[in-house]
Amino acid sequence: MDATQQGTDVFFVLIGAILVFAMHAGFAFLEVGTVRKKNQVNALMKILVDFCVSTVTYFFVGFAVAYGVTFLVTASSLSGADGVLGSDFASGYKLVHFFFLMTFAAAVPAIISGGIAERARFGPQMLATAVIVGLIYPFYEGMIWNGNYGFQDWLTANFGAPLHDFAGSIVVHGMGGWLALGAVLVLGARNGRYRADGSVVGIPPSNIPFLALGSWILCVGWFGFNVMSAAAVGGINGLVAINSLMAMAGGVLAALVVGKNDPGFVHNGALAGLVAVCAGSDIMHPVGSLVVGAAAGALFVIAFNLCQNKWKIDDVLGVWPLHGLCGLWGGIAAGIFGMEALGGLGGVTFMSQLVGSLIGVSFALVCGLITYGAIKATIGFRMTEEQEFIGADLSMHKISAYPEDDLR
Repeated sequence: MDATQQGTDVFFVLIGAILVFAMHAGFAFLEVGTVRKKNQVNALMKILVDFCVSTVTYFFVGFAVAYGVTFLVTASSLSGADGVLGSDFASGYKLVHFFFLMTFAAAVPAIISGGIAERARFGPQMLATAVIVGLIYPFYEGMIWNGNYGFQDWLTANFGAPLHDFAGSIVVHGMGGWLALGAVLVLGARNGRYRADGSVVGIPPSNIPFLALGSWILCVGWFGFNVMSAAAVGGINGLVAINSLMAMAGGVLAALVVGKNDPGFVHNGALAGLVAVCAGSDIMHPVGSLVVGAAAGALFVIAFNLCQNKWKIDDVLGVWPLHGLCGLWGGIAAGIFGMEALGGLGGVTFMSQLVGSLIGVSFALVCGLITYGAIKATIGFRMTEEQEFIGADLSMHKISAYPEDDLR
């Protein structure tokens, strides 16, 4: 029976890892559909290579930073054949759990990619990915999900509970969104985005069907992202699934109304709701999740417009409003709608969620400014004006998304 249970848990987490892995196709097509045609190949290349850089970096460095586990041992030990590393390795659980957590880590640079699209150089972006996934992300991940450095104990002692972030509103999305804000501020706006008189030059999405496809892929994979964060079959909670569904619906409907039927806002509204519900998806009531998702959908639309038109922050896919602000809202909302007085399961406090979330996103913003600022000051971060005009596809990858058109 023990062997069967272990095998079931391994399979459960493996399926979760595959679903989150598939979400990276969603990141890719969301970006492909949003950027101009001359940058579509670059979007596809970035997401795939980012994922592989993340895999290697997290394997050699990041997982050890977060959880103190190294894979630099013999294959006999990794497979559990010699019994040195314990039952988790003997069953294969630790390896598939690494795969699952690595897909979360790789989501952070995938988020950042959308914010700095159309003007960031390829090589420096990959270097930043290695730094973020190897050091920055796992440092905070370990603080929250492994109890490192006494941070959760400090929150409990001072505010009555640890930071509750079941599936990563802060650890993954908040981290990615606020790192992206730092990158966007360092990089600056795309050429021609804002005129000298302060007026905004509209740059519409290149392909709404691709954008919608990206959103759908992400939505489907998100149920692996959230539900399978239980990390074992015995921890499966149907509440997580229904809360994710309700938050997604709330995000879509709110974005539909506030965004005035705009398809880009509607499809991103689904993601806003799912980002926000991650933290408290295991403790909130479905009605609370609907409210949290609806607030996130409205927040995304309002913040995106302010970001682009008033604050002149050229965040191409709106990843700071979507992942940064909606992730922050999700972390705080878990401390509101997770309380028993509002139908939740309890075990959280508002102040712990507020303080823990604010510290997390502040850490991400500072690290983003330092990391991308250092890259800009040393090897350079931005494409030349000519490369940006030609587009990343031809200037970096020597082929466009529609090669036949180049022959005409």
